[in-house]
Amino acid sequence: MFDAPIPGQSLTNEPKNYPWENPTRLNSPEDALVFHMERLEEPRRIKAALDFLQMDMTVVTLVEGILRSGVANGEHSIDVSMLIAPVIHEHIVSLAKVARIDFDEGLEDEDEMSDEDSKYAIRTMKARKILKQIKRDEEPELDDLEASMPDVSLQEEEPKMAKQMPEEKPAGLMARPQGVM
Repeated sequence: MFDAPIPGQSLTNEPKNYPWENPTRLNSPEDALVFHMERLEEPRRIKAALDFLQMDMTVVTLVEGILRSGVANGEHSIDVSMLIAPVIHEHIVSLAKVARIDFDEGLEDEDEMSDEDSKYAIRTMKARKILKQIKRDEEPELDDLEASMPDVSLQEEEPKMAKQMPEEKPAGLMARPQGVM
């Protein structure tokens, strides 16, 4: 409990104590890519990467971890890691395919919509169409809306209130006087 650093303690340490505070060893994306590809060709690293993929770790998470350790060890900068990430991602995907491992890339496909999302999008478009018709003072076509929502009846009666509640008038310093806009 008392082993945690005191706030501001890092400001009292000698600067450039950590690898990421110093200039990077590899400055070009090509050099950093060669560095990581050589490391990923080592059998123990290949086995570790494939083991992680079999434990349901996504390829994106694995690549981020590899590149984050390169930045933390002072090998390359964050900018370089962002440039080489797609190549390392594809290399790991190809390793997993060769090993015939089921894996999740971790990339969300924006083109695929779930049934619920597509139904929501359709209802939203129909509602916008109805609102446009109402704004143009046309009679809205509610048949389409009823067909897309079969369990909702648009002709339900509103529950009658026993008493009408009096309208509250705004009060306080910031309340606007009635009739002023």
